[in-house]
Amino acid sequence: MAGSSSDFNPESRPSVWLCHQTDGPEIAHPHWLTDYERQTASKFSGPREREYLSSRWLIRQAIGKSAQMAPDLCCPVSGRPNASGTPEGWRLSLSHSQGLSACATLSGSPIGLDLEPCQRHAQWQKVVKRWFSPVEQEWLFREDDSNTFLKVWTLKEAWLKATGRGIAGNLQTLEVRKNFEIYGDQPEQDWQAACCYIEGYLLTVVYRGSRPLWPEITLLEPPPRDFALVDAEPMEAYWEPLFQRTIRRKSP
Repeated sequence: MAGSSSDFNPESRPSVWLCHQTDGPEIAHPHWLTDYERQTASKFSGPREREYLSSRWLIRQAIGKSAQMAPDLCCPVSGRPNASGTPEGWRLSLSHSQGLSACATLSGSPIGLDLEPCQRHAQWQKVVKRWFSPVEQEWLFREDDSNTFLKVWTLKEAWLKATGRGIAGNLQTLEVRKNFEIYGDQPEQDWQAACCYIEGYLLTVVYRGSRPLWPEITLLEPPPRDFALVDAEPMEAYWEPLFQRTIRRKSP
């Protein structure tokens, strides 16, 4: 599992790189895609295809800027992009929604990222009733706030990515209590979480570190229309910190 990485670096600060999706007609797939990525991209068309290409472009930008290498020399591992293949040593987490992609990087340590638009979740009560713990249900129904639900949801999503698990059967492995006291099922005592608003989205990062830290957040210019791996320039972006927490170990 991701939480038992032997390369854990307790002093690393997470970074988050974002870019808006490029609009335009369908294009030939860029040459830098791996065979796995090319096969996956061929299953999509239209906006979904450009979203996929934008996210893979961003992954290489994120690795390159984190490792101080040219993006065309960087590549994630095959399959789920949870680590860098070239250069090695970086852990990754990817999220994208409604035209914005985000990639979190951390040197040698597990990391998970979730990005959600700040819009009311019309069916959030049904999600809480079916999948959340009784403790979570009690305080979330009492607060009756879709924004509060969304913060809890992104914490759970980021936690599952950081610990290398899917949603099915695992949403209650992280319990979020009132005032965002957080309890997880991992044995380590150094799991951290940070949550903020940026560009009209809620962004949450979960990672292992010795203390809570705000991630370094950078919005990059959108990909070129042909997705050339030029070194992307940063753009001005406003982000609002919400909360940081240490994730405590949940009692059996």
